[in-house]
Amino acid sequence: MEHPENDAQYKGLTVNAGIVQPDSVSPYLKNRPRRKREVLSVNDYVEGILKGNITILSQAVTLVESLRPDHQVLAQEVIEKCLPYAGKSVRIGISGVPGAGKSTSIDAFGIHVLKEYGGKLAVLAIDPSSERSKGSILGDKTRMERLSVHPDAFIRPSPTAGSLGGVARKTRESIVLCEAAGFDKIFVETVGVGQSETACHSMVDFFLLIQLAGTGDELQGIKRGIMEMADGIVINKADGDNIEPARLAASQLRNAIHIFPTPESGWTPHVLTYSGFFGNGIKEIWDMVYSYIAFVKENGYFDYRRNEQSKYWMYESIHERLRDNFYQNPLIESMLQDEERAVLEGRISSFIAAKHLLDAYFEKKL
Repeated sequence: MEHPENDAQYKGLTVNAGIVQPDSVSPYLKNRPRRKREVLSVNDYVEGILKGNITILSQAVTLVESLRPDHQVLAQEVIEKCLPYAGKSVRIGISGVPGAGKSTSIDAFGIHVLKEYGGKLAVLAIDPSSERSKGSILGDKTRMERLSVHPDAFIRPSPTAGSLGGVARKTRESIVLCEAAGFDKIFVETVGVGQSETACHSMVDFFLLIQLAGTGDELQGIKRGIMEMADGIVINKADGDNIEPARLAASQLRNAIHIFPTPESGWTPHVLTYSGFFGNGIKEIWDMVYSYIAFVKENGYFDYRRNEQSKYWMYESIHERLRDNFYQNPLIESMLQDEERAVLEGRISSFIAAKHLLDAYFEKKL
């Protein structure tokens, strides 16, 4: 477009045409042949996992988390073939109130465990998904500075994707893959104390609850149900001026534990204080964890708990499959909006609408 300033009546003014803007995408990239991603077979996945190949392990975990039906079928075959090589690790669940320092503590715990006990450590860190955008930051690795570069550690952040209890739906299957890859220590970090930590408790051998002092009434800071599930409770940030409040909180929690029924394991949960940032008290925590593992292996509760967990996840898988099958049913999909509209307009109750949908589903199945 010609600039009016270049008209003869405007003496002394000239506007140059400028330069042609380059393409925003490099022409060299356009001409480059696209590299096709190699499609792995079930045997490729299994062989890579058993060799401890971290890249293939990561791809297998991604496969497990995928919602695509063909990926799910492939993932189940991989898990089935890896199952005979799994089950030889110590699984630790780590939960706590938001801001308790779970990720920082895991960094300190992991370095201590690898240094003192050797072996390989896998951390399955669960990151909350946004209810609005459905996205996750997946930034737990940034707070595990030393562990993220350790050659014997594998950190895998995963989104919750709306699952309850702060544990991703496929974490249990990921544990199997990590164990088959030779990881003899598994940490499962949850989002925080949510509606149901049962999911995490039902896939680990030791459930560690991280709590803070100085946040008000310590006994109201967490639900009783969470405390009853914990095999050990630790008070973080016991440093500086917070040492005495942490000791007081630990004393209150010890007194509270005696009110609860004795756990099935026969183990009385210990309450300890530590500082994840300064690394104080870490050794005592892991002495407690391994004392517990030795205790429950001796009295037979370790194997009993693993068997109960397998049974629990069998029923959970049934519930999940039934739910998915119900919502993916074409008849239900066609009825759902009408029933929903009827409920919103007040013509029928929620329970009647649910009955209509379920009756239609089961009649079609029969």
